Amino acid sequence: MKQETLNFFDKVYEVAKLIPYGRVTSYGAIAKYLGAARSARMVGYAMNGSHGKDVPAHRVVNRKGLLTGKHHFDGTNLMQQLLESEGITVVENQIQNLETVYWDPSKEL
Repeated sequence: MKQETLNFFDKVYEVAKLIPYGRVTSYGAIAKYLGAARSARMVGYAMNGSHGKDVPAHRVVNRKGLLTGKHHFDGTNLMQQLLESEGITVVENQIQNLETVYWDPSKEL
């Protein structure tokens, strides 16, 4: 993998580590914050590769609040369980009241 890709992944991890407990953000919001607005999918790849890096990847969802990355977590419902343990309500892989728990790094940082 190219060095610049690794650097992008590291930047994604640094932003993800700032997502507050009990809040979520989207792949696209992180990409936009990093100046790569069309790179939401790359943020997803970064989250997929974040295991073991102390990154709260469970707090990153798609723009509609869907747990699209849940199949990358061990166990069938681990992503949902982690979110629910932080007080976030999830119904059928969909975060409820997304607007109240959504954290936008472009506005918050």
